[in-house]
Amino acid sequence: MIKDEYHWLKSNFFSWYISRSVRRHYHKIDYNPVETDPQKSVLLVANHYSWWDGFLFFHLNKLLFKKKFHIIILEETIIKHSFLKYVGSFSVSKSSRSMLETLKYAGELLDDPENLLVIFPQGKLYSNFTDMINFEKGLARITNFSKQNFNYVFAASFTEEFSEPKPTVFIYLKN
Repeated sequence: MIKDEYHWLKSNFFSWYISRSVRRHYHKIDYNPVETDPQKSVLLVANHYSWWDGFLFFHLNKLLFKKKFHIIILEETIIKHSFLKYVGSFSVSKSSRSMLETLKYAGELLDDPENLLVIFPQGKLYSNFTDMINFEKGLARITNFSKQNFNYVFAASFTEEFSEPKPTVFIYLKN
C-alpha cells in the first residue's frame, strides 16, 4: 500500500493545480448541496466513469464539504502519477495481501471527523451508459473497520455538453 503524504508546499500546489485544471476543462460543475453532520467524517460513494472523477470530487470537497480529502486509487495509477499521494490518494492492490491493510486504513480515516473519503465501489471505470454495475466487497469491509460514525453520501456524476464547447458536470448527491 502506498499511503497519502500531505506536505504543505506540494499539497497546496497540487490543490491549486487540480482546481485550476477542473475549471479550465469544464464549463461548469453543477451539484446539489447536502447537509452532513460536521462532527462526523464523510464517506462519499461515487460512480467512476472517467480519469477526471477523483479531481472532480477533490474540487467538490473544496467547495462543499471542506474536509481533508482522501481517495482510494489503484496502485498502478499512483505509481504512474506519484503526485496524487500529495492530494490524499492512497493505493489498493487487488491481487495483494496489502489490500486488507488498505481497507483497514480507509476505515480508520473515517474515525476522524476532519476527513472525507471517496471510494468507487465498482473497482474500475464503467461507462455512464451501462445498465449493470457490480460493486466490489471492499465497501463493507471499510465500514466494518471503522467505528461507523460517519456521514454516508452517495454521488452520481455525469457530463453533458449541451450548447457549450466544454462539458458541464452534474453531480447528484444523496445522504
